[in-house]
This record gives sequence, structure tokens and C-alpha cells, in this order.
Amino acid sequence: MPSTAIRNFDYDEDEQQLVVTFVTGRTYVYEAVPREVYDAFRSASSKGGFFNRFIRDRYRFSEVARAG
Repeated sequence: MPSTAIRNFDYDEDEQQLVVTFVTGRTYVYEAVPREVYDAFRSASSKGGFFNRFIRDRYRFSEVARAG
């Protein structure tokens, strides 16, 4: 999953939550993200581009507190 901005991401289908960790180490949980959006994100050739166009500023989110 090469991306200059996104380290990794995961999806909780039951909660419809998308968890995105950026290369900065910051992790955010995006709420009410449909499965179709996650599937398209997963198969997008540019993860950062897809994120900026279809996820950022479209879903409510919160930052996950870092351990330590």
C-alpha cells in the first residue's frame, strides 16, 4: 500500500468506522463510512488522492490518542 501520506488503514464493518494512520503517526477514526467507500479506497491507485477527494471533510472524525 504505497502512499506518501497514509501509513495504513482498517475498516470496522459493524460500526462503519474507517481508521486511518498517517505517516506522521496520527490516527483518526472516520464515522459512518459506507463499505463501498472503503472498498474503493482500498483499491484506489492513489490512497492519498482518494482520501482527499472522497473522505476528508466528508465524514465526522476524531483523533485517536497516542499511547505513551
